[in-house]
Amino acid sequence: MTQDVTAVAQLVLHERQGRDRGWWDAMRQCYTPDSVVRISWFRGSGPEFVNQSERMADRGDRAVHRLGPPVVDVYGERAIVELPAVIEVATELDGVEVVLASCTRVLYRAAKIDGDWKIVSVDPVYERDSLTPAVPGTEIRLDTNEVRKYRTPYRFLTYVLQHRGYGIADDLYGDDRPDEVAQLYRDARGWLRLSRPNYHEVQEEQAGATCDQ
Repeated sequence: MTQDVTAVAQLVLHERQGRDRGWWDAMRQCYTPDSVVRISWFRGSGPEFVNQSERMADRGDRAVHRLGPPVVDVYGERAIVELPAVIEVATELDGVEVVLASCTRVLYRAAKIDGDWKIVSVDPVYERDSLTPAVPGTEIRLDTNEVRKYRTPYRFLTYVLQHRGYGIADDLYGDDRPDEVAQLYRDARGWLRLSRPNYHEVQEEQAGATCDQ
């Protein structure tokens, strides 16, 4: 059990390290081929998320993740992980260098397949965010009326990324919708305790849960 907890913790940490360092092949190896990633600007499989992350980095929109200690629960050949994170994006907004900071906790599901742990799904819960100039004293020109239209946990993230050309979902998990977040955790714990050894059954069950969400 202890070895599995360590292996799962290292799995999610290596996935984030690959994202930050641009180690795309290493990041890709952390996912199952049919894994599901649901974040602000992307919804699809883990491998495609890696591809799109690489394209995003090539555009100059690089993210760095300041991580807290992962909390890992293992049951049989399944695991769930809560990973606190502050996502920092250094980018440009209307000609001004800015730093976007998004506070989240990322909920991973993982499965043990042929002896190796792999990520099955990723769902961040957005808590709050902020936007500051990279050069102190520089004015950031914001359309405050537009900002007020967006959900509070990720309003600046939405504003900046949409202005950078990314589509942002409005149905993500956030602390402004506590009932949905509570259901996410209930679903994850229920999925964990099923602990079916057959990976394909795991994916079929998860696909059904995804449709329900």
